Amino acid sequence: MRIAKNLSIGLTVLAISALGLVPAFAADPPADRGEYVARLGNCVACHSVPGAPPFSGGLKMATPLGAIYATNITPDLKTGIGTYTFEDFDRAMRLGVAKDGHYLYPAMPYPSYAKMNEDDMQALYGFLMKAVPAAEVANKPSEIPSPWNARWPLAIWNYVFANDERYEPEAGRDAAWNRGAYLVEGLGHCGACHTPRGFMFNEKGYDTDDGPFLIGAPLDNWSASNLRQDVNTGLGRWTQDDLTTFLKTGHSRYGTAVGTMTEVINNSTQYMTDADITAMATYLKSLPGGREKDANPYTADPATAKMLQARDYSATGALTYAQQCMNCHLVDGAGHAPYLPPLAGNPATVAPSPVSLINIVLNGSARIVVDGMPDAYRMPQYRVLLSDQEIADVVTFIRSGWGNTSAKITAAEVAEIRGVTDPASDQVHILRMK
Repeated sequence: MRIAKNLSIGLTVLAISALGLVPAFAADPPADRGEYVARLGNCVACHSVPGAPPFSGGLKMATPLGAIYATNITPDLKTGIGTYTFEDFDRAMRLGVAKDGHYLYPAMPYPSYAKMNEDDMQALYGFLMKAVPAAEVANKPSEIPSPWNARWPLAIWNYVFANDERYEPEAGRDAAWNRGAYLVEGLGHCGACHTPRGFMFNEKGYDTDDGPFLIGAPLDNWSASNLRQDVNTGLGRWTQDDLTTFLKTGHSRYGTAVGTMTEVINNSTQYMTDADITAMATYLKSLPGGREKDANPYTADPATAKMLQARDYSATGALTYAQQCMNCHLVDGAGHAPYLPPLAGNPATVAPSPVSLINIVLNGSARIVVDGMPDAYRMPQYRVLLSDQEIADVVTFIRSGWGNTSAKITAAEVAEIRGVTDPASDQVHILRMK
């Protein structure tokens, strides 16, 4: 069994390495300060796509008005930022205003980057200008129709929702907490995904003083998780070690990174120093709960396991679970943590929104790659094997089993997500900076 497992891992590594997608170096923190800042900010996540030069843009991002595309930030003089002075770059990063004066869409998290200190901003500018190869790749125009594509209203948006205040250490907090706050609120721009947005696409909070900050939010047919201390749907049951392990590896005893979080692990957090990972965890563990009111902590219920052990598949979705899911996630829903995550009490299964579960059952998971080693196990896709009703039934079974108490979902909800998503790619998007 061990030989077969090791052979499987080896073949996986060879297959992906043959595509030139796995870095030949361990995920140590970069020695270059500017490269490290780029890792902290995960600039590659939006400004690179597989098969194109690093930082040359092209990532398609959905908005309520139409798709927009990330821009080329290589030092190319024609299509990139090669003509930007530091002052031009600083203004774009903090205020969302490009060199030619046009306003950037707030999909660019400049309200978070505004908190960066001067040294980090200078280091990032130097890295992009001197270490990143120039790539002449034209920027793609947005797909937002006229007149909604006018940029001048963004000046009003900036006036109402943005500011350029740098992060100021909070009195009464230690250095680790303040460093963590700087990384989470600023460079790491965690709120861009994990904070709900208003009708003007504004994040409803940017720091600890704002109640909705980091309570979780819908994100491109996923549900970015609640990062506050809510006991069931958030990080209330996680220890600080659970959180640091997750940020370094993409796995913990409570769950596995899915959706765009896989790219955060693959290209950003695994490269952070232990001190910075600990600082982020320290800050996140200090945040009070914000979503659950008078919630009882999750308690495992053995009834589901007993039913499955007795081969009683009368409950809707039970037979599909037994046939397709139980081998990895077990009769008690405990999985084989940390690599095969639990379904019992998993924050994603007890969360109000089912979209992450529907998406991962339909489309499978992208591969996490840590220290150059891709995961040996990943969630398969069931969009061909199972119908919308079968997926709805099994996800409902999971969300209501072992003590989970989430609401039933319908085939229509599955069909909606099926129609706007694609299977997880086998191609791993890893940035090589060496």
